[in-house]
Amino acid sequence: MNIEKNYLVGIQKPREIIILDGTNVPSPPDMAMIQALYSRNPRSIREHVDKVKEVGSGKFLEQFYVGYGHKSIGDCGTTTICVEQVSMLCVKAIQHWPLYNGQEASTRYLDFSEMPIINPLGTDKGKSIQERWISLYTRALEVLMKDLKIRFPFKDEYSPSDYEKTIKTRAFDIARGFLPAGMSTMVSWHTNLRQAADHLKILLLHPLEEVRFTADEILTALKERYSNSFGQKVYDDEQAYISLCQRLVAYQELIIDRRLAKFDLDQYKILKFRTLFDSRPPKSELPNELRSCGSVNFQFPLDFGSFRDLQRQRSMVCTMPILTTRIGFHPWYISQLPESFRKEASEEILALRVKISSLDADRFVRQYYIAMGYCVGVEINCNLPSAVYIAELRSGVTVHPTLRTIAQWMGYELEVRGIRMHHDRSEDTFSCKRGKQDIVEKKPS
Repeated sequence: MNIEKNYLVGIQKPREIIILDGTNVPSPPDMAMIQALYSRNPRSIREHVDKVKEVGSGKFLEQFYVGYGHKSIGDCGTTTICVEQVSMLCVKAIQHWPLYNGQEASTRYLDFSEMPIINPLGTDKGKSIQERWISLYTRALEVLMKDLKIRFPFKDEYSPSDYEKTIKTRAFDIARGFLPAGMSTMVSWHTNLRQAADHLKILLLHPLEEVRFTADEILTALKERYSNSFGQKVYDDEQAYISLCQRLVAYQELIIDRRLAKFDLDQYKILKFRTLFDSRPPKSELPNELRSCGSVNFQFPLDFGSFRDLQRQRSMVCTMPILTTRIGFHPWYISQLPESFRKEASEEILALRVKISSLDADRFVRQYYIAMGYCVGVEINCNLPSAVYIAELRSGVTVHPTLRTIAQWMGYELEVRGIRMHHDRSEDTFSCKRGKQDIVEKKPS
């Protein structure tokens, strides 16, 4: 009480905590303007809210945000963009942003057999390849649903509903390797107005036509909804530079057939903060200040399906790999099939690889016809706390097995260099925890 009383000495008005949301602020531009007024006017935010409702945010944003480039104002207004019926490749481009927030339809929980497929070539040959992948996917699901119940019989300790869901998700885990990257899906993108403008500026010059078209549609929709927030000038020199950047960095083809870890650590700082490393309990994160302790570079082959999961880790720099058949199909997917079906699946994968190589398409478009079980060369760079976080998070029993083994390897590499780790070292097992990771409607009591 005495501390609180002393702390408030000199404060003439009672302290307030005011929450702003859709109930008292009409739109994202309004939200941005209200906060911007804080920087120029010391009155209560309540007065700013009333002023915005009276005057409107349009003229303010037009003058100060778009007109004079005060990007920080755009940081204060957020919106959610939902994009449907776009390819897995387009979704990866949208999510390839360090401040991305959002969700996408999960291949680990949903049956994609009836979803449309993006066929940019528009040819019967391209369509046939994609349809054969879907046929293999559907057939795999059919045999797996039966085989998994034999391999992992029901036990009294399981909840019947959790068991059924776990069997189903395990089947999806395996069959998703046969989905072509041209498979359509859905994605949400929650972003502030500034980040939307900055990212779309890049996506409009992406190597994939679908991405460029989608970015243009998103920008058009945002302009219609927030006309005063998306009128930024376009400069030819900047456009030319972004175009050059996209040609050189939008995709990288790294032919990586083994795992490699490179560490650049400041041993003095690690020694200085040794107590923080050694005393950290499970499920606790290292403080951000320890990012100055150094960085880690990991390189490894990984199937594109699991790369999609890893890519959403925003605390790292991740090269976007181009999907090819050069490194090969991840053996885990084949090993999980019933023995009676493995030969059939292997032969079909080989036949489709030949078909894909004969397509009259550039390397960007050819990705639409390649299944997500094929491996890509992955390179990630992250600071030390980020590396620890990713290794521990992605080593859990509910993580896809092909990504989980990578995370366990990352944890081992960190551990042998003296960093205390809490990653999950257990082998892949049948766990009903997967069945519990669902969104279900609560039944009335």
